[in-house]
Amino acid sequence: MSSTVSRARSTHRWRTVDLVTAAVLGVAFGVVFWGWGVLYTTLTPLFAAVPFVQSLLSGVWLLPAVVAALVVRRPGAALLAEMVAATVEALLGSHWAFGVLISGAIQGVGVELAFALFAWRAAGPVVAVLGGVLAAVLEGVYELFAYYAGMWTPVFQAVYVACFAVSGALVAGLGGWALVRALARTGALSAFAAGREHRG
Repeated sequence: MSSTVSRARSTHRWRTVDLVTAAVLGVAFGVVFWGWGVLYTTLTPLFAAVPFVQSLLSGVWLLPAVVAALVVRRPGAALLAEMVAATVEALLGSHWAFGVLISGAIQGVGVELAFALFAWRAAGPVVAVLGGVLAAVLEGVYELFAYYAGMWTPVFQAVYVACFAVSGALVAGLGGWALVRALARTGALSAFAAGREHRG
């Protein structure tokens, strides 16, 4: 039993490369967030006409958590990357200012929960999709209370969260997994299990 515990601890022990990679991913996605936020706000009139479009487009904001979790595979990697991304977005001038930090924390926790269910040992498309869905549902529910309280009927609210979950599954889950595979093929992830698994 002691050897099993030791292996589990070594699996969860952070290396310097893990910390640096999660942070770098967060910074890179933070810049993407800022650009995506600019585009997102220009589409506001469309959102008024078709209220669920915004949640279908929101999976992009879940990507750093999923990608970091798939690459680093350590407890806290998803949360760290998502919080760094949200901080960079806020510093660059987000439409939502530092309120994005709340969303970053919620989204990061959602992905952490999915990977925790598999003790951070599974890193395939199933856990990636689950992470995207959990993050999307948590964020969608938060947004209903924070931004849309009293504005929509329960049916509209359910559709909004469901559309968010679809975006989380496809954009963040499958999209994040595909992105990790693409990065692995370039050799950029050679220091990680993800690089060895997808090489060649």
